[in-house]
Amino acid sequence: MVRVLFVCLGNICRSPMAEAVFQKMVDDAGLSDQIVVDSAGTGSWHVGEKAHRGTRRILSQHGIAYDGRARQVRPQDMDPKSYIIAMDASNLNDLQRQYGNHPHLHRLLDFASQTNVQDVPDPYYTDNFEYVYRLVNDGCRGLLATIREREGL
Repeated sequence: MVRVLFVCLGNICRSPMAEAVFQKMVDDAGLSDQIVVDSAGTGSWHVGEKAHRGTRRILSQHGIAYDGRARQVRPQDMDPKSYIIAMDASNLNDLQRQYGNHPHLHRLLDFASQTNVQDVPDPYYTDNFEYVYRLVNDGCRGLLATIREREGL
């Protein structure tokens, strides 16, 4: 079983969006029995809350269901076999600082093909959820292709 954890700061905007987008791609590829998808935040501010209304709105507009609740990253999430996917350099650095090096710790946009941007910007204050969705979708497509190749799926 391949585990993928998307991580942002509060787990209400970017990482739940990536979780939902990636889960749909996994389902559409018929791989839901081989890939487990989740998301979490480096901070605890929003634990237990629904995803931001902007994230829920943009997912709904793209026909993607999501009803998860925010949670914080836990030590058991850092299994060396899991893919830990950070939304930006700050999230990546926070994870490295707290948990050390991890063999499959990457930024999502390391897998994107349509952009030169490295960090998925936080739409919490900008309300730029459509732009973030496009970045997330591109990164998730590349990530799934990479996992399929590496894991022989």
